Amino acid sequence: MTMRTEEQLIEGIKKGNKEDFSFLIDNYQLYALKVAYRFTKDKALAEDVVQESFIKVYRKLNLFEGRSSFKSWFTRILLNTCKNRMRKNSRESLGLDTPKPSKVQGPEASMIHLDIGEMLKREIDLLPEKQKQALMLRVYEDLSFKEVAEVMESPYDTAKANYRHALMKLREKFESCDLLKSWMIESNTSSGHWLGEIMEVDV
Repeated sequence: MTMRTEEQLIEGIKKGNKEDFSFLIDNYQLYALKVAYRFTKDKALAEDVVQESFIKVYRKLNLFEGRSSFKSWFTRILLNTCKNRMRKNSRESLGLDTPKPSKVQGPEASMIHLDIGEMLKREIDLLPEKQKQALMLRVYEDLSFKEVAEVMESPYDTAKANYRHALMKLREKFESCDLLKSWMIESNTSSGHWLGEIMEVDV
């Protein structure tokens, strides 16, 4: 079978071609699982989110007019599904025992047993939702600011501002935590890497 473009697959699906939908799923399955897992931190939940998102895509594809890229449109559906499922799970978990806070104080104490990668993930999770979303889409999913803006349904400049504010907050955390700060210096992170942007952004 001749390789078909994404536009051709979408048109085929709109006409009822289920084989084209299977090809579209194959093209986005790994991407969708990666995005869903980054936001849910739960493999089983991520798989459910992806399955539900593809069902929504199939049902709503006639509404896709091509004013944004399909990837942006699909990612928006995926993230909204993540939020809804996580909100539902959060409501269902109310009333369960919550862990007691550690008696150890200080910015480094609560992270002392975590490696640098886990520390960074934890700080990203604490960012305001829009800043976290802009950062993760830009850094981990390698979306352009134009695509980030489309996914978040915000102006281009707002998407860039959310990303910059996320870097600023991470910069503040790096400055207040000697362990993170020394790691940045010792790792000699290049300015071309997004981590380098943390130390270069104006606070």
